Amino acid sequence: MENEKGVIVELYVPRKCSATNRIIKAKDHASVQINIANVDEAGRAIAGSNTTYALSGYVRSRGEADDCLNRLAQQDGILKNVWSYSR
Repeated sequence: MENEKGVIVELYVPRKCSATNRIIKAKDHASVQINIANVDEAGRAIAGSNTTYALSGYVRSRGEADDCLNRLAQQDGILKNVWSYSR
């Protein structure tokens, strides 16, 4: 819900899993949110700049979290040549 100024005033805004695009429920205590710092050309972290990934407990319980994180990071240009599709 937004107020008349356009600011979100909800008490709880659910997150979505970055890997499966499912809503992470409030009772999903196995979910994690990971922030990866963005770096400049010299390899130093850029202050206040990061990339956030949320992984649901479903992904973690299946043992897919590492693979999903590598895939998402490669899509965003953080990693190179780490993940390739194979099933």
